[in-house]
Amino acid sequence: MYKLTIALLLLLELPLATSPASATVSPAGGGATMLAAATTPASLAQLAPAADPAVIELALGAMRCAQAEGTAVDATRLAVIDYSRSSLQPRLWVFDLAARTLAYEELVAHGQGSGGDVPDRFSNDDGSHASSLGLFVTRDTYSGHNGYSLRMQGLEPGINDAAMARAIVMHGAAYVNADAGRQMGRLGRSWGCPALRQAVAKPVIDTLKDGQFVFSYYPDQHWLTRSALLKCPAAHVAQRVGARRDGSA
Repeated sequence: MYKLTIALLLLLELPLATSPASATVSPAGGGATMLAAATTPASLAQLAPAADPAVIELALGAMRCAQAEGTAVDATRLAVIDYSRSSLQPRLWVFDLAARTLAYEELVAHGQGSGGDVPDRFSNDDGSHASSLGLFVTRDTYSGHNGYSLRMQGLEPGINDAAMARAIVMHGAAYVNADAGRQMGRLGRSWGCPALRQAVAKPVIDTLKDGQFVFSYYPDQHWLTRSALLKCPAAHVAQRVGARRDGSA
């Protein structure tokens, strides 16, 4: 938590990096954008007390930055994955900003190329079988080798923008099994996809499909210090305005 707080302070002082990757722009949706701006990291943290508030703040800020650039301005749902946690712990939170509720708190698997129980390697390279960090916007669904699946478009150049080409999608998997995972010391692993329990995969995917956001976190300094979406002025201004509305400092 201390290291993450320091990283956040450093991000505010670093120059802007390259603009986020181009993405399909949603139709103008002022109501949804105002809703996201009115949501504060503190209000989301109250809905998910097991989550790290600093990770939620990064996720919400990145989402606001993408929307300020014109991406998925109608989005009202945000999924946050904290890969710094054990795969045997719930580390996926899905927030419904319109309903002001926590829709899901779930286990999620990471890629084989990212490591064991707690991943520590992330990649944007095809064939790495590793998970990618950063902000994604969701696209359409399809039924494939892993069943019902959700395409995700990476918004961060060099970090996750190869996700579509790598077929990094959200899907269900039998190896996302807590009982089997405890015996093995970790969940089973994907080829880089955020895989879910089969029992919840479809409703989670339906909640997140068609232009919502997914944010994947790990305290990777290369990403934290270079991500344009984490240093976007619009994100930090929105956070400060939201904090004042919420009555916090």
